[in-house]
Amino acid sequence: MIDAMAGRMAAGIKKRSPEHPASLEVLKHSLAILINTFSIMVLSLVIGLVTRRVSEVIVVLVAFALLRMVSGGLHLKSGTWCVIVTTLGVSVLSQVALIPVIVAWITTISLVLAAIFSPTDLRKQSRISVRFYPLLKVISVVMVASNYFFSSSTIAVSFLLQTLLLIPWKVVDNK
Repeated sequence: MIDAMAGRMAAGIKKRSPEHPASLEVLKHSLAILINTFSIMVLSLVIGLVTRRVSEVIVVLVAFALLRMVSGGLHLKSGTWCVIVTTLGVSVLSQVALIPVIVAWITTISLVLAAIFSPTDLRKQSRISVRFYPLLKVISVVMVASNYFFSSSTIAVSFLLQTLLLIPWKVVDNK
């Protein structure tokens, strides 16, 4: 659904501006990313309004996205499924409240996963040079470790979900 919408929009842009240097495929891909991101944010915030957990939804979205930018991870094949699964995940994670000792344990598990698996599968998702991957690992670990300072349930479960997506459940290009 998202790919079809992005395709129609890209074709419309190309029709109105045929001299634009971006190819139809590049426009379609870029628009699909924008539609996907916007849909996740809007749907998650609406659910947050309904559940009265808007601030927690924002924390989940920001924590998950920031760690994902530097650590990579598993991607779903369909933009539509990505929106559905991510919105559901954000909505559920925003409801979690844990005692401090559990937050510390979850943060530790996430820290170990980030140290072992980060970055994962970035070559297909980013133009960051492989020579920066060790730095991305350090940034990922420091980001996760920052939750020892914040001791946030919301950040802990967001980081745990993201670091679980780093585990190469299939063969990926980690290096």
